[in-house]
Amino acid sequence: MSFFVYIIRCADGSYYTGHTDDLEARIAAHHEGAIPGYTRSRRPVAFQFSQEFAAREEALARESQIKRWTRRKKEALIRGDWEGLQAFSPVRGSTSSPRTGG
Repeated sequence: MSFFVYIIRCADGSYYTGHTDDLEARIAAHHEGAIPGYTRSRRPVAFQFSQEFAAREEALARESQIKRWTRRKKEALIRGDWEGLQAFSPVRGSTSSPRTGG
């Protein structure tokens, strides 16, 4: 069985990240407003990205990781912009501010 992490874009421009073992059914449920919570009042939604995993724990860990990301980093992931993903990631051990460079 496969598990997926996915990103959808809501009508208000926000992104929602989730995980599932049935990607098509979950996206359809978001479209229909069948899932209570964040996306129900922000329809219509548009599928943006998915990544497949062998274990639910892996998909859940990736979902948690992506949810902590900035909007720009999520958009780089959606575009498949690997250089942008790295550019929007903090350098480990760095004491400089990403906004000021100092």
